[in-house]
Amino acid sequence: MKVKITGKELKITEAIKAYVEKKLERIDKYFDEGEVEVTLKTEKNEQIAEIYVSANGEKYRAVTENKDMYASIDKDIDILEGQIRKTKTKKEKMMKDASLKSKEVERDTITEIKNEIVKTSYYEIKPITPEDAVLKLQEKPSHNFLTFINVDTGKVNVIHKLKDGKNYGIIEPEA
Repeated sequence: MKVKITGKELKITEAIKAYVEKKLERIDKYFDEGEVEVTLKTEKNEQIAEIYVSANGEKYRAVTENKDMYASIDKDIDILEGQIRKTKTKKEKMMKDASLKSKEVERDTITEIKNEIVKTSYYEIKPITPEDAVLKLQEKPSHNFLTFINVDTGKVNVIHKLKDGKNYGIIEPEA
């Protein structure tokens, strides 16, 4: 993690720098890479610590003031750690919810419908000869069968393509 420490109206000593870097280890464990900008300043009797963390596309900020600079730094680290945990928990929950929704969708699509009529088609049945029925069926290569009224018998027949793809069969009721 890249750390930049700046002091305004305050000289940054090695002790303060080491303290800030040590405290930032608590935040560093949440990210692989990131940038931290620490600004320490003094206004009247107050010691102000301002910390910006930018990592994984997220930005976090904490500003506190106290009479003691070390206390301000500690408070900022606590605030940042809380913000980071909250964001991380929120992302994990969103990912979990998204995965549960996808599992529900998968479960619904995998479920097969069995023994139910799922489609109804309507078309006009005309009286034609079985030979004309073959010709009509050949006009529509995507269709596997054709229902028609046989002119010779006056009964409803079904002509269908056989598995060999060259010949046809007729289904005719007995009664």
